[in-house]
Amino acid sequence: MAERKPIESWLTDMDGVLIHEGIPIPGADSFIKKLRETGKPFLVLTNNSIYTPRDLHARLARMGLDVPVENIWTSALATAQFLDDQRPGGTAYAIGEAGLTTALHDIGYILTDQEPDYVVLGETRTYSFEALTKAIRLIKAGARFICTNPDVTGPSPEGPLPATGSVAALITKATGIDPYFAGKPNPLMMRTGLNTIGAHSETSAMIGDRMDTDVLAGLEAGMQTFLVLTGVTTPQHVDRFPFRPSKIVDSIADLVDRI
Repeated sequence: MAERKPIESWLTDMDGVLIHEGIPIPGADSFIKKLRETGKPFLVLTNNSIYTPRDLHARLARMGLDVPVENIWTSALATAQFLDDQRPGGTAYAIGEAGLTTALHDIGYILTDQEPDYVVLGETRTYSFEALTKAIRLIKAGARFICTNPDVTGPSPEGPLPATGSVAALITKATGIDPYFAGKPNPLMMRTGLNTIGAHSETSAMIGDRMDTDVLAGLEAGMQTFLVLTGVTTPQHVDRFPFRPSKIVDSIADLVDRI
């Protein structure tokens, strides 16, 4: 195999890599600090579409992680970028929180429940039966079905919560229409993220704690991939997949010296 080029840009997942249940993972602050000191392009990615980058910047800052707003890339931003490329100035019926609706407003989309071009499903802790019924009827009437991410559950201190992928399955069952998922593991999220920081996949790396989203998305985008063991994937789980990360490390702390 041809030798990989040196890593000039870094993409990293957030939950399970930099933080865990609201607490920074040891080494995360050193990793972010060194990226900023060296001036290397980087992005912190999350499939969670609830928060805007400004919200996430504030949340991370309270944990001692100083990540600029422009270095945060969410599945809501990737979804909005996709819609802007596909149908500029369109309309959408959105189910989600400020992270999604703000991203859609920022690209000039009109949010409406009257014959929208798209039904866009994102993350929220308050999915309503009324909103889901409206989404089902609009999709049946011809609206295109888009989801921010395929994650079926999300973390909480009390245990797993149903997430976008689970709710999307309900809508699919009711309509017979499968959604297009813009977030990980779709490499689209990685490529649009790389474009925002002017990076190239050949000289970029993706760090994640999940084989089925982070590593797969990085692999399909042509990047080097690092799996950390501070999240959901254990060494025993790795061999269950037909693909492997470029390297497995214990935590983000092990990658500080590679910057």
